[in-house]
Amino acid sequence: MASRFSFSLNATDGAARSGVIQTPRGDIRTPAFMPVGTAATVKAMLPESVAATGADILLGNTYHLMLRPGAERVARLGGLHRFMNWSRPILTDSGGFQVMSLAGLRKLTEEGVRFSSHIDGSKHLLSPETSIEIQRLLGSDIVMCFDECPALPADEKKVAESMRLSMRWAERSREAFGDRPGHALFGIQQGGVTPDLRAESAEALQSIGFDGYAVGGLAVGEGQDAMFGVLDYAPEMLPQDKPRYLMGVGKPDDIVGAVKRGIDMMDCVLPSRSGRTGQAFTRRGVVNIKNARHADDPRPLDESCTCPACSGYSRAYLHHVFRAGEMISGMLLTWHNLHYYQELMAEMRGAIAAGDFATFETGFHAARKNGDIEPL
Repeated sequence: MASRFSFSLNATDGAARSGVIQTPRGDIRTPAFMPVGTAATVKAMLPESVAATGADILLGNTYHLMLRPGAERVARLGGLHRFMNWSRPILTDSGGFQVMSLAGLRKLTEEGVRFSSHIDGSKHLLSPETSIEIQRLLGSDIVMCFDECPALPADEKKVAESMRLSMRWAERSREAFGDRPGHALFGIQQGGVTPDLRAESAEALQSIGFDGYAVGGLAVGEGQDAMFGVLDYAPEMLPQDKPRYLMGVGKPDDIVGAVKRGIDMMDCVLPSRSGRTGQAFTRRGVVNIKNARHADDPRPLDESCTCPACSGYSRAYLHHVFRAGEMISGMLLTWHNLHYYQELMAEMRGAIAAGDFATFETGFHAARKNGDIEPL
């Protein structure tokens, strides 16, 4: 097992890449999808179950964990890995996106963001320094620098000001992080949908120097076409020999399109959130298990899937327990969704290694086009 953080790029196919991130807590196969464990848990899943889906790494949320149970408490109890019984790598976001979403409950300055807790109204300051310190207390393997993420569409002047503030915060985050062997700090590229701003951000981040780089400020209202438009050029502005992380993405077709354009890591709440609301992702599209059409259907969600939901239960049963409000509904559908996402990543890794990503992509879209897809 690696003693330090490193990244090996093993194969490319066009812009698509496959490789391995080595960490002291284990390897992360890329392209990788990170299930989201917002409050030190992937909702409706045991850690062992998440590992069984094939996940190499989880994401934790700085904002939520600082408010409850508190980073100091987690540190006293042995760190986030021990606290949530997950021995593999953990990436923590900086909390920036969450506090930026608080609207009237926050005040932004050069220092950072002062905000009121959505839980009890208590007052807090989240700055580059406090964000890095919280992530240090949590013990995360991959730490994100603190940034501002404006919602899109937005005025280009506002996006430019926000990006430059984020770059100043990135430098402060780097200084606060210091030298922590075995742990990594990722910078976050900003700049909206403007190439010149993206280039300026990428140059500023590389002059500071990070262990990995995220493409931030996307999946915030711009739409898939605009997101792909940015991904057509933004990843190539970042170092080839470092991991590239697209934050908060997304649906299966978003993920395939992002990997095609050179992204190595992604995260999203969608598989688990959809599982709790009766939506299952399959190779043929989305199944809404709450629909009456499934009430007498003896088939599994997906005949080709080996997850517990598909190997042991019918659509009729899953429809019943969802309608009855039983907890097992969210458990089984979430397990299925996470299993599907990890199989999708494994298929893409194999296709890239074989130099046949185009064939994979054609088959992926054809199955969804010809399948029994229901609207979200």
